[in-house]
Amino acid sequence: MSAPRRIRPFRVVVELIRQQPLRYGTSLVLWVALWTMPIVVGLIVAAYLDALGTAASPAALWAIVGGVVAYAIVRVAVLWGAMRIHAEVMFRASAGIRRRMMRRIYGLPGARPVAESSGEVVSRFRDDVHHIGEGLDFSIDLVGAAVSGTTALVILWRIDPVLTLVASIPAAAVVVVAQRTTGLVRRYRTAARDATEAITGFLGETLGSVQAVKIAGAEDRMLRRFDTLNDTRKAMMVKDKTLTEGLRAVFRNTVNVGTGVVLVLTAGTLATPGGLTVGELGLFVFLLTELTDSAYFLGRFLAQLHQAGVSMERVVDLLPGAEWRELMGAPVEALEDPDPPVHPRRHADPLRRLVVTDLSYRYPGTTAGIAGVDLEIRAGELVVVTGRMGAGKTTLLRTLLGLLPADGGTITWNDVRIDDPASFMIPPRSAYTPQVPRLFSMTLRDNLLLGAQHTDDELHDAVVAAVLEPDLADMPDGLDTMVGPRGVRLSGGQVQRAAAARMFLRRPDLLVFDDLSSALDVETEATL
Repeated sequence: MSAPRRIRPFRVVVELIRQQPLRYGTSLVLWVALWTMPIVVGLIVAAYLDALGTAASPAALWAIVGGVVAYAIVRVAVLWGAMRIHAEVMFRASAGIRRRMMRRIYGLPGARPVAESSGEVVSRFRDDVHHIGEGLDFSIDLVGAAVSGTTALVILWRIDPVLTLVASIPAAAVVVVAQRTTGLVRRYRTAARDATEAITGFLGETLGSVQAVKIAGAEDRMLRRFDTLNDTRKAMMVKDKTLTEGLRAVFRNTVNVGTGVVLVLTAGTLATPGGLTVGELGLFVFLLTELTDSAYFLGRFLAQLHQAGVSMERVVDLLPGAEWRELMGAPVEALEDPDPPVHPRRHADPLRRLVVTDLSYRYPGTTAGIAGVDLEIRAGELVVVTGRMGAGKTTLLRTLLGLLPADGGTITWNDVRIDDPASFMIPPRSAYTPQVPRLFSMTLRDNLLLGAQHTDDELHDAVVAAVLEPDLADMPDGLDTMVGPRGVRLSGGQVQRAAAARMFLRRPDLLVFDDLSSALDVETEATL
């Protein structure tokens, strides 16, 4: 794996904000209101405490109580609106990144997918994109904390400037500690994410190769490897969690330090003329908590911002040749039609002649591949490509279909050059069954249809053509039988014939088979 490219996380957050400025702005206003509304409570409580020490009328006291009730109602309403709009902002941002990641992966050559295992890919889709979104999430709280902290600082300064300066020292220490530890947080968080990814990748590979593990008698070795990976992850997670919780404890306890300083400095002034009133003391302690919380959240934001940068680097490293800006764009909007478009059953230019001229491909860093291949196929012809093992038969088919990017040569369909075989050589023009077909963990019917709309008669014809009908009689639920992960519940021959039926169902002009009969018995092969 190549070294991740350093990305400035602040630029990532700004780009995410630019995607949906109206929603983000609305969410920002509501959350800033939520951050600053507790200051109103502090002012009300201060007024109530001061009123208790004077000859305040009962009506005034009840007015203060009514203000608290009104505050609670307004806060609940604002909180409901803030949560609703903020959930939309976060979902659209994360879903947009995942969608463009998927689009980028689908744009890679089909026979040269990402280098990471499926478990590692899932980890980056799930966890890393989540951490990128948290950078956007915390940016809203950062603004709210800044407004709340600044407001609290102004009020504290008006009560007692000297006391405010002294009591603010612990809050300033929070910012310094947070800034000084960001590098350490980044290293520990990266190590923890890599360890988690190693386990998810190992599990994905192992669960997809149960048969190979059992045949090799490698169960004990696989378990030992699993234990080793778990021990590594435990060590990394303990370090990361210990550092995070330690910093959180330091930040939180700073509130107690500041409160203690205030109590020590004001203990002798409460009963003296010109000193703090009981209400002012209560307000001072309350707002000092708000100020320290704001400083604490600044520290959390800096740590989360670095985590977002690490996660974006890992996401970009997953996609060869990609830049992080390619993952930014318009947010995902709700689809009016839940069903995606499907390819048409027929096209305007049915195959008459396919000509391949001087087709070449070399695997990167090797001399293996194909060179100077010429081929002509006419409609209705059966063309067989033969050769010894490793001669390049599969490479030829993959290059012809655009699953591998050709280094040279031309492909024409009815004398019209194909510039992008990967997007052209698809149903209903052509269909491909590889040496090792892939099935999904769903029913056999869904594996054949893959979301397309076909009648039962068309499905039956495809099953008969693939000589799969006798096997259906032995399956408990027929076409609705679950095939298991990658078709593990089916035999090798059944998997190949299911893939063939899936291809026949598309009725393409060009059928491409790669050693279809390798797992079939002689009788079934002859029938097929």
